Amino acid sequence: MISRLHSKRGNEMRFINRKEEMKFLKEAKKLSKNKLFTVSIAGLRRVGKTRLILESLSKEDIYFFVNKDKQSESLLKEYVEILKNRKILTEFETIRNWDGFFKVLFERFKGILTFDEFQNFMFVEKSVYGTLQKYIDLNENRKDLLIIFSGSTVGLIKKLFSGSKEPLYGRLKRKLSLKPLSFRDALKMCRELRFDFESSIKVYSIFGGFPKYYVTMEDENLQGESFEKILEKLFFVDNAILEDEASQILSLEFGKRSGIYYDILASISQGNTKISEVASSLGKKETALTRQIGELIKYFELVKIEKPVTDGKSMFLINHPLLNFWFRFFYKEISSYKRRESWLIDKTKNDINAYLGRRFEIVCSEFLELQNLGYEKMGKWWGAYRDMQSNERKVAEIDIVAIDRNKKETLFCECKWQDNVNAEKILAELKEKAKYVQWNNGKRTEYFAIFAKSFKEKIKEPNLILFDLKDMERGFNE
Repeated sequence: MISRLHSKRGNEMRFINRKEEMKFLKEAKKLSKNKLFTVSIAGLRRVGKTRLILESLSKEDIYFFVNKDKQSESLLKEYVEILKNRKILTEFETIRNWDGFFKVLFERFKGILTFDEFQNFMFVEKSVYGTLQKYIDLNENRKDLLIIFSGSTVGLIKKLFSGSKEPLYGRLKRKLSLKPLSFRDALKMCRELRFDFESSIKVYSIFGGFPKYYVTMEDENLQGESFEKILEKLFFVDNAILEDEASQILSLEFGKRSGIYYDILASISQGNTKISEVASSLGKKETALTRQIGELIKYFELVKIEKPVTDGKSMFLINHPLLNFWFRFFYKEISSYKRRESWLIDKTKNDINAYLGRRFEIVCSEFLELQNLGYEKMGKWWGAYRDMQSNERKVAEIDIVAIDRNKKETLFCECKWQDNVNAEKILAELKEKAKYVQWNNGKRTEYFAIFAKSFKEKIKEPNLILFDLKDMERGFNE
């Protein structure tokens, strides 16, 4: 849902969804009427934290951006000027240190106070955390003050408030982890950019639900342009806008320890989804990577673990679509990419369709969830089996398997990012793979669904439904 038209910053793209997040902030503001209230908002870069905050602030509230490139004295001076402009300080008053700054804020200001990129005080003035701890503790019963701490460096934000040795440990009342928008919401941004449904799926496959990238396309006047033109403009031309986007995001997260993290992410993007496979591809022992992989999952939130819907061995996936794209196509050939060598660009263009096919599964899963079919569990399935004819050990994979809460019905889905798909052939293959899914065998009713860009013929079979892009577009518009 679109919450409302944005009215503060000219012709910017509309503020999309974030209904629950806005509710979260409104509740926090209400609670601050009785007692000092503190919340953190953390999320990966480009996910829309700043826009969410600015949408929630009134003209009486205060927004501070913590610029890590400024010296402590310079940043303090900037903040003091804000306080003078807001008449919280008189023109003739001076503040010489951070202690005095926070003393004035806690004594004189009422409303919402935001520190965006709060983790940057680590580089500007680390003593701020101890000073804030003191004033939060002294003003626990202070009314009409809500403090929002926002940060893009997820690991650092977690450490600041969750590390038992940190000054601000235990000083948060609530935490909000801001997630990327769904495809349905990203589709609203794509419509503003005049992309058709197929192009919207392609764009989402690269940029996911990170609003900043859609604003970038708007800024670059790419409305209505082809997917190929978008890739060309944002990645392939000299000095492309997003050329260094991945390295900028990761350098801020990893700091000086980046090498091994980069290698792990690159390995996962190439299809090495188990720790044994990652270790083998890097020529290392599994034990040498356990800590770093754990940090990528729990600390940085850049890798997630996915298990088969019926349980089984898990796999690693990169949790950020643009990073996944960059590592898949550019990282291992970064010198050639920087030089824009034609063979690499041609290879990327040739391989992109297969890559989009894997991302298409995410859109299909969301489409099924919107249908409210009553399935309790939904996800990918994979498993090993022994081929009866060759006696070879093989692995079967099904794009989506959904199981109803009573375990009586199972839906098996195949997702084909292709035109003129032979539904009869795919159905036969899908039924064969379904035999290996060990879940209430013999007692379940099996249903099948095939997703494709288009079909050679829309066949009719019992317990089968076919969805082409036109069907899906209608479903997302309902």
